[in-house]
Amino acid sequence: MAGNRRGRRGDSPLRLAAFSALLVGLVLVSLRLLPGSPLASAAAARWGDPSTAERSTGQPSDRSSRPVPSPSPSLEPLPFKNLQIDLDVRGWYAWSVLDTRTGAFTGSENMAETSTTASLIKSWIVADYLRTTAEDGKTPSDAKLADATLIIRDSDNTRAEQFYNTVGRSASIKRMISICGTTDSSPAADKGWSRTNLSPRDTARLGACIKDGRAAGPKWTTWLLNEMRLVRGAGDFGIRKAFPAAERKTIAIKNGWVDRTREQEIHVNCLAIADDWTMGVMVRYPIGLGYDYGMKNCQKITEAVLGKDV
Repeated sequence: MAGNRRGRRGDSPLRLAAFSALLVGLVLVSLRLLPGSPLASAAAARWGDPSTAERSTGQPSDRSSRPVPSPSPSLEPLPFKNLQIDLDVRGWYAWSVLDTRTGAFTGSENMAETSTTASLIKSWIVADYLRTTAEDGKTPSDAKLADATLIIRDSDNTRAEQFYNTVGRSASIKRMISICGTTDSSPAADKGWSRTNLSPRDTARLGACIKDGRAAGPKWTTWLLNEMRLVRGAGDFGIRKAFPAAERKTIAIKNGWVDRTREQEIHVNCLAIADDWTMGVMVRYPIGLGYDYGMKNCQKITEAVLGKDV
C-alpha cells in the first residue's frame, strides 16, 4: 500500500506539466481566434484568404466589384459582301478569297476545281528564282532583275521560259506545292509552265505565300510585291479594277490569258494580293469569244462578290 501511495505522489509532477501544456495550447488557440490579434492575421495570411486584401482596403468582396476584362478588338470585315453570286457568264468560272489574318476561305462551291494558269504562274517562277538564288548565297545581276521586272510587269514569255529552265521546270512547281501548301495543284510535266494546273483556292494560297515571304524569301518579298503592283499594259485587268482607283495602287496582281486551240477554249486567270486578303478568279469559255470577254469577267465576278450591281 505504501508503495502505491509513493507511485501516485511521483505521478503528480507529470500530471501538472501536462495540464500546464494544455492550458498554454488553449490560450494560443484563443489568441488566434481573437479579432485584431497578430496571430489571427498571420493565420489568415497563411491560409491565403482571398478576401484579406479586400477587407484591408475596406472594399466589398462581392464579384460584381471586380474589374471585367476588355474583349479583344474584332477584326475589320473584308470588303467582300455577296458570297452567293450567280452570273450570266458563258463557260466555267470559279473564285476564292483568303482572309490572310485568320486563314479563312470563302468562295464559289467549285473553288477547288483547276484550270491552266497561263502567265499567272510567272509570279511563282520569279519568286522561286529569287529565293533559291538567295539560298545559294548569291545576288541576281542587274540584268537578271531587269528580266524579272519584264516577266512580272509585262508578262514576257521568252524570259519566263529562261527562268523556268533555271529553276528546274516542273521541279519548281513541286516546290510551290510543298512550300505554299497548295492542295489542288499539279505541274504540267513537260508541257511547260503555261499548263500548270491551279484552282482559285490554290491561287489565293499562292498569293498568301508570296505576301508572307515564303515564296521569294525575306530578302526579295518586298521587291516582288512592288513589281506586282506595277503590272501594266495588257496584263493590268481583272480583280483590282473592281476597286477605287486609289486603292488599286496598293493591290499586287499577276494575271494570265491564253487561247487553247486543242480544247477550243480561252483560259483567263487573275491573282490579287491586298493587305488583309488574297483572291483568285479563273474563267474558261469558248475560244470565239476572245480575250476581252474573260478579262472583263474577272472584274465582273469580283464586283459581284464585293456586292456591287453588275
